[in-house]
Amino acid sequence: MNNEIICVFKLSLESSSFQTFEKLIAQIVNDADKEVGTLTYLYSVNEEKSSVHIIERYQENSLLSHIDTTFSPFADEFLSLVSITELTVYGHPNDEEKSRLDKFGAQYLIPFNGFSK
Repeated sequence: MNNEIICVFKLSLESSSFQTFEKLIAQIVNDADKEVGTLTYLYSVNEEKSSVHIIERYQENSLLSHIDTTFSPFADEFLSLVSITELTVYGHPNDEEKSRLDKFGAQYLIPFNGFSK
């Protein structure tokens, strides 16, 4: 098994804030797309625009760079628009990664069988 980290965030937001949120996300995604170690960075929304899921997939030792360099400038505005209702982390994050993700109530699941291509 590889040492990738996969994070699945579940967010709630007011439908009336979605347009503002969508513009913010366009900026974040544009910056995240330039990160070498970011393999997947996908936002999905329900029909009512009140629930958003984010799927993030990182090469080993790439998550902290995303948090510190790309996400940090947008964090306050992002967190003012949404509530993080759940975060599930798959893989083997190191202690520093865990300390950052713990702030969002992360639940850690360790792969024990399977593959990713």
